[in-house]
Amino acid sequence: MAIAATAIAISFVVEPLQPPAFAASEVVAVVNKTPITSSDVAKRVAFLKLQRRTGNLQKLAREELIDEALKREEIARVRMSVSTDDVDRSFERFAASNKLSVAQMSSILNQAGVGVDHFKAFIAVQMSWPRLINARYGSGKMSSEELVKRMMENKEKPVTTEYFLQQIIFVVPESRRNAILAKRKAEAEKSRSRFPGCDQSKEFAKTMLDVSVRNLGRVMQPELPEDWKPLIEKASANGTTGTRVTERGVEFLAICNQRQVSDDTAAEVVFRAEDLGKAKKEGENPNEAKYLEELRKKAQIVYP
Repeated sequence: MAIAATAIAISFVVEPLQPPAFAASEVVAVVNKTPITSSDVAKRVAFLKLQRRTGNLQKLAREELIDEALKREEIARVRMSVSTDDVDRSFERFAASNKLSVAQMSSILNQAGVGVDHFKAFIAVQMSWPRLINARYGSGKMSSEELVKRMMENKEKPVTTEYFLQQIIFVVPESRRNAILAKRKAEAEKSRSRFPGCDQSKEFAKTMLDVSVRNLGRVMQPELPEDWKPLIEKASANGTTGTRVTERGVEFLAICNQRQVSDDTAAEVVFRAEDLGKAKKEGENPNEAKYLEELRKKAQIVYP
């Protein structure tokens, strides 16, 4: 679903460390013609130290950067990257969660030898990669036998909320983003109070400049993207969510309808969400590992 985006969840000890002494940078690996340098590795080693990771940090850093290069290339190929604004807001939230200002967090990262740009590049991949996982595996169907078995174990069908959504996008071209973003955000906010409902939304959009409407159809509560979920759940039935700045421009969602459901489709969505939550608690999402392994097999990875 086009509205998907995911926030990162990572922690590290924010004590300033002695910055590493950088030697002349050299290429340590090439991933599909994209070089990874010793300077990149040094920054990632510094980042791993902030996380209090142990082991062969040079090797671990290099392999993490190779994986990220593969992910970044795939994210660009399918055009599912989060926006710069999404990354900046995530950085701000991360700083705030550590009771630091953005300037203080930036200073710590720079003093430690990580650098703000390196950390933000990491955040961008961490936020974008789950989009690809969800797009590729999120709709995987349970077999009828497995579904019946789970419902018997559960003794009753799960109940969840079903939403019918529309996405209203106030388009902001990348080339004019800095010049008109604030104006477009004000326009989007103003339009919410005049929104006539989903049946008339496309005619409503025609009265404004560069506004598009997309029908997102039926979305179950467990499938709601993390960045939109609190806004959707807060919105009233037949109302609209608050606005968000995305890579496309300024957006809000219209709640065309919502109701409680407990059919087989709802049960399957709930069970899949439970399984995914369990997998995350136990470690890496198996679908993530599978996807990354496919990318590695197709990639040309050279160690000079």
